[in-house]
Amino acid sequence: MAEIIQRDGTWTFDGETLRLVPGRDKNVSLLRRSLGELAVPLTALAGIAFEQGKKSGRLRLRLRDGADPLLQATGGKLTDSADPYRLTVEPDRYGVAEYLVDEVRNAHLIEQVPAAPCDAYLLTGPPVPLSHSAGDGTASFDGETVRLEWNWKTEEAKSAAGPRSLALTEVAAVEWQPALGLENGYLRFAVRNAPTKTPPKYDPNAVELWGFKKDPLMALVAAAVQARLPHPSGPAAPKRLAPPAPGAAAPAAQPPADDHDALLRRLRELGELHRAGILTDEEFSTAKQAVLRRM
Repeated sequence: MAEIIQRDGTWTFDGETLRLVPGRDKNVSLLRRSLGELAVPLTALAGIAFEQGKKSGRLRLRLRDGADPLLQATGGKLTDSADPYRLTVEPDRYGVAEYLVDEVRNAHLIEQVPAAPCDAYLLTGPPVPLSHSAGDGTASFDGETVRLEWNWKTEEAKSAAGPRSLALTEVAAVEWQPALGLENGYLRFAVRNAPTKTPPKYDPNAVELWGFKKDPLMALVAAAVQARLPHPSGPAAPKRLAPPAPGAAAPAAQPPADDHDALLRRLRELGELHRAGILTDEEFSTAKQAVLRRM
């Protein structure tokens, strides 16, 4: 067991799961406090790094593409302070942080976690029901239905029809965009068979965001919905093949991939892990020699 406790939060690794608990310090972001504890399986990790600084250091997790619905919904647009996969480390705990990194990297290597993107979510996303208010409305989600309610700041053209309810089966995609500079942000739900270019200010399926403190909480609603939509990289439905013509020979069965090809793939994966900084030079050399011996 490896554990580091800081004002920013506590990270604990038991060999299979990294548990991230936000701290109670006033500087911990509202999104991280609202999100609560996260259980990140080793299989969801692409890497871990520790960066030292004069005043403080930083632990960073890098997740495999497609592993987390929160990162999928926010598209890398969360600020550093709102990112739940970063931890500020005080100088007197640098040794503990390095030990945690070593433990995670060793387990990652032993389990041979692939570097490839995921085709299914490995984290569950925020629990439901949940409801958050920001900008010109309130977004709620109970696991089956999205409900949007408006406040006195909403444009009349959008609020005139009253609250909006969308069954999950009607939602084709969800997008969260933070406010940047003079550009307002939004939480938008794309409805199946009803594409629109209406600005969020007037779109009844969007909440407009103005860059205030509670804006990131709308990302939690986006993540909860995203977790229940089909995964963007999920397997496509199998195609139906036409039956062979009468008298035609059946297609030959494809031979299974042989061990040599599998070992070549493993070498490529090790190279990717080494370039990403997950494996040290020594670890890479040891693992590479083991694969070459099997070849």
